[in-house]
Amino acid sequence: MCHIFAGQNPENYKFVTRSLRLAGHSTSVKLEAKFWSILDGVAAEQEVSTPQFLSKIYDEALDINGDVPNFASLLRCACALYLEKPNEVMSTVREQLSVAS
Repeated sequence: MCHIFAGQNPENYKFVTRSLRLAGHSTSVKLEAKFWSILDGVAAEQEVSTPQFLSKIYDEALDINGDVPNFASLLRCACALYLEKPNEVMSTVREQLSVAS
């Protein structure tokens, strides 16, 4: 039963650290390679770079919550939301982008 999960390619869950700027500060984010792949795909759908996409998420989370205590976890949960309902999530994103324009 668990072979589909346990037998996956170890490259999926290898940690990858990327450097980027958030709120004007250089930092790094460490996520599993599979999460980076998902985030890269969502950013590409929005026609922005992954660092631009992550910066936007960070800025919006700050506006909404006042703090982002665990950005890596926020990104993992964002990936889970996307995987649960990709069409609905991207439709909402497109609507919000058109309102902001």
